[in-house]
Amino acid sequence: MNGTLTLGSPSWLGPSLLLLAAATAVTLWSYRGTTLAGKARVAAFGLKLVGFALLALCLVEPSWATKHARPGANLFAVLADNSRGLTLHDRGNAKTRGEVLRAALSGAGAAAAGPAGWLARLSESFQVRRYLFDARLRRSEDFAELRFDGEASHIGTALRTLAERYRGAPLAGVLLLSDGNATDLGADGLDLTGLPPVHTVVVGGRQPQPDIALGQIAIAQTAFEDAPVTIEAQIDTAGQKGETLTAELVDASGKVVRSESPRVAQADETVVARFRLRPEKAGLSFYKVRVAGGPRAQEATTANNQRVILVDRPRGPYRVLYVGGRPNWEFKFLRRAMDEDSEVELVGLIRIAHREPKFTFRGRGGETSNPLFRGFRGKDGDETERYDQPVLVRLGTREAAELRDGFPKTDEDLFGYHAVILDDVEAGFFSADQHALAQRFVTERGGGLLMLGGQGTFRQGGYDRTPIGDLLPVYLDRVPRGPSPQALKLSLSREGWLEPWVRLRDNEAAERERLAAMPAFRFLSRVRAIKPGATVLAAVSNGADKDETYPALVVQRSGNGRVGALTIGDLWRWGLKEPESQQELGKFWRQTVRWLVSDVPERISVRAQHKPGETNQVTLLVRAKDKRFRPADDVSVTVEVTGPDGGKTQIAAEPSADEAGLYLATHVPRGTGGYHVRAKVTSADGAADGEAETGWALDLEADEHRSIRANPGLMAAIAQKTGGQVVALGDLDAFVRDLPALNAPVTETRTRPLWDSWLVFLLGLACLAAEWWIRRTRGLA
Repeated sequence: MNGTLTLGSPSWLGPSLLLLAAATAVTLWSYRGTTLAGKARVAAFGLKLVGFALLALCLVEPSWATKHARPGANLFAVLADNSRGLTLHDRGNAKTRGEVLRAALSGAGAAAAGPAGWLARLSESFQVRRYLFDARLRRSEDFAELRFDGEASHIGTALRTLAERYRGAPLAGVLLLSDGNATDLGADGLDLTGLPPVHTVVVGGRQPQPDIALGQIAIAQTAFEDAPVTIEAQIDTAGQKGETLTAELVDASGKVVRSESPRVAQADETVVARFRLRPEKAGLSFYKVRVAGGPRAQEATTANNQRVILVDRPRGPYRVLYVGGRPNWEFKFLRRAMDEDSEVELVGLIRIAHREPKFTFRGRGGETSNPLFRGFRGKDGDETERYDQPVLVRLGTREAAELRDGFPKTDEDLFGYHAVILDDVEAGFFSADQHALAQRFVTERGGGLLMLGGQGTFRQGGYDRTPIGDLLPVYLDRVPRGPSPQALKLSLSREGWLEPWVRLRDNEAAERERLAAMPAFRFLSRVRAIKPGATVLAAVSNGADKDETYPALVVQRSGNGRVGALTIGDLWRWGLKEPESQQELGKFWRQTVRWLVSDVPERISVRAQHKPGETNQVTLLVRAKDKRFRPADDVSVTVEVTGPDGGKTQIAAEPSADEAGLYLATHVPRGTGGYHVRAKVTSADGAADGEAETGWALDLEADEHRSIRANPGLMAAIAQKTGGQVVALGDLDAFVRDLPALNAPVTETRTRPLWDSWLVFLLGLACLAAEWWIRRTRGLA
């Protein structure tokens, strides 16, 4: 116990020290001729000196001052968990966790000491405030309202609400009784600002009744064409050793689209079920993951056996601009591959004739324009191509004006694309402004850029020390001279094996077999080295020297976008071997383009955000940008939320005061299931400016029973971060007894005299008597 030693008569400190010194001197003088020796001499002298010291101490009147919470002046909150998770049993315990908690709160359990119990004793020193919490926090008079029927355990919300409610009030502490299975926070997301010490009591243990529960479900999306979505479900099992489980993925129509049968090897083990699939449609898709045991399996509850999830596979159209310096086989295979992807629009800008020197030439009837365009334009000669301009062909454009003047010259024109592919086109094809525009397209707009190897790209295309060249993940200066290596064989790097979009097979053995069967390539755009932060995903080796490798596919993040360098200049040879090779090449191009556009931001985006501790309230964030991808402030935003029952709710989003172009709306979901959100943006003149969609899945029952084991880790983290203690149910009485001595907002000082004590007096006499007894037994008294 902390305290302070005080002196009631400090003026007597000097005289008492003098008396003690004199007594010490007299004692030493009296012992100079004694026959006592060894330990007996030391013990006798020490006892006599202690006796004199205690008597001298009484002259200064020492006292022990301690601070205690002033009775009735401080508040203390007791929070009891009322969620359905406390209806579970622990292994070997006939009572549910809720019954154990109710007994402790009523004074009838082992935690109560005497008829009044620890709660009554707590009320003697504090103004006790009793609360129940589940999805919300509410007052209680005597915890008689405990029904353990709450649909959620919002521990974080309850604590933050308590901190707000008692801000500035003398709240001495909080006692939290729960199993620790919060549905609104984790150990890394605790926001305990403004709270007094929170003392936690863990109700329940880590050994529950036999059960099967769906835990965390992770959804990962890649550019892998065959199965771009991977769903990984953790299944927490208790007492299911030897059981074979059935895990199923069910679509919105009730059809089982994937099924797994994981086997439980240990009594308490977490197994994983993985589902790899390609959704039938792009956009939002709701699925249900469910798990069941065998005929002999026992379960404490079935509320945690299924969960609704959302798979959001962004839909296009993704617009990709291909710029080619000449017609070639690469574009043929690329375009053929993209024709099979309905979500990607490939727009081609291909030069079929180089710029020629300007001279006066009179053709048919005084013609001065390029004869290649004869008959394709109007009669106005100013609209046709001149000899001093390259001849360009546009493919896949949406309207007549698109790319009419060649490569885009303004942000509005280029930023409408998601990615740009450069092939066999030299740096001189672009003006200085277009180089800077391409750089902004990647770094600011967040677009993708891929350069293909060829005679007109990389170093041989003059991209060294240009803005586009600076974007590339490879160095173009000081490229080694000499003949290009021949008979190049492709292989994946360690990082390439980890990227699903680089692989074309779903297992390593099949992928190695495919790589071995690939034809040898003959042209490589050599580079000096890769830049820091870049990653080599594939390399090529010379057939004559397999130890010497060259980067073939290098990628890197650049600003908000991503860049790739494919240094092989004749990848089209892959598709000339046999029909199966053409399919493989097409799959490679589709996966590569999908990777290139996967993270490119749209002008309009919407995201559903669950506020920490408020899973029953969703904030919808809509970001709107203009055609130059600058924040749009002069638009109106409407959000439409469709619930699981098909009901629609219209919400007008309000501009955020913290970020330009951000609009906020809130929605409170009412039931379990999938929620679909569509945000519509309207410009100031009333025209539709774009829309976006998102969604979320809500399953309160599954969240509440996600874990059937108590979570002492979270409870200990709450206590540690607030300066509280972790208290066992059986130690509540002792905890309450010592609680007034802990820190509190309103305290009082209690002083206990140490000198005016029979114990001090008897101790002094005992020391002198013991010294006399030692001398007497040695015949000296």
